[in-house]
Amino acid sequence: MNTHDKQKKPAVAFDTWALGGFARHHGVAVYARQLLTHFCAMGPECPVEIRPYVCAGADNDANQFEAAPGFTPQETRLLKHSRSWRWGGANLLAAMGSADLVFSPTCATLVGGLSVHSVVTIHDLIPVIMPWGSRRITQALKFCLWWSAKFSQEIITVSHHSKADMVKMYGVPESKITVIYNGYDKALFNTGAPDPDFTAKLLARFGIDRPYIVHHGVIKPNKNLQRLIQAYRLALERNRNLDVDLVLAGPLGWEYKDVLEEASKVPGGRGRVIFTHALSPADLALLVKGASLAVAPSLYEGFCLPMIESMACGVPTIAANSSCLPEISGGVLKYFDPCSVDEMAVCINDALEDKSLRNELVKKGLVRANDFDWDRCARETAAVLARVAGEGKRR
Repeated sequence: MNTHDKQKKPAVAFDTWALGGFARHHGVAVYARQLLTHFCAMGPECPVEIRPYVCAGADNDANQFEAAPGFTPQETRLLKHSRSWRWGGANLLAAMGSADLVFSPTCATLVGGLSVHSVVTIHDLIPVIMPWGSRRITQALKFCLWWSAKFSQEIITVSHHSKADMVKMYGVPESKITVIYNGYDKALFNTGAPDPDFTAKLLARFGIDRPYIVHHGVIKPNKNLQRLIQAYRLALERNRNLDVDLVLAGPLGWEYKDVLEEASKVPGGRGRVIFTHALSPADLALLVKGASLAVAPSLYEGFCLPMIESMACGVPTIAANSSCLPEISGGVLKYFDPCSVDEMAVCINDALEDKSLRNELVKKGLVRANDFDWDRCARETAAVLARVAGEGKRR
């Protein structure tokens, strides 16, 4: 082996299925896009060559990325065929294309089991732990989770809570799982004063003309939004001085009919439930910055990026005491039992009425949010990819 071969970086095929238009407002798409952005910016400093799959004929945000040193997009028509891709497309192409490793930022596509080594990010085990849409979709996701846990050489996950779940559910050795926290977009979610004209136009678009509580994220079962609406209504009934709306910012995902029905029970007048549906990242940041309170009531999360984004904007934030939420927020928030509407209502009332509590939530939330960074996430991820690719070469 000559000196050039020794210095050649391992080639990592990047599975870009999670950047398809269907996932554009989901956390996994944010994760995949941020990793690619920072891998591309790292240039020669990146310990691996990143080869993201792209397809000019597919609705996929990976097409926005251009070639750069150590970053070489790979054109493939197969990416247009979702079913073929999900059942091993990236894995097959990586094995045929002399890649040293295939990396998938989601477990919803199959990697592993062929000659090329694989690393997959398993964000959470929601389909296993709680209801997840139709039976067919749930069974498919459960299979993908099991496959990823069993056949990948290494697993990256986004919280120690998710790691513990994988060890418990699948018997995965702890040594096979690396915890790497997500980051957040500091250019958008920060304490900088928002443009008053843009903010006024945004609020007018949704008829928001009073203080409001915000929750942002795709509307789906694990978010526990039916109970949030019930707690909001109960807080208004108990405290006649409260005059706030509840804004649910995010697209309708699945299993959301109960949420819409619950919202219709709020009588209006002193309070309304407002659905914004999908927003651009810039508009979402404006909306979060203007909130009086942010609530993260989820029953289960792998990381909960919206909670960190709210904290980073200096918005008083309260959260459920479930799954990874206390871990990711560093134990600095006010917490409630997500299954107790009464406890959630009390927490909402306290966080709106107690000035000293609000100041404490803002101060400690900002400090904790500063611990998360996409550049650090990308560098730690690249180090894992380089290590596993190197191990594959030696074998």
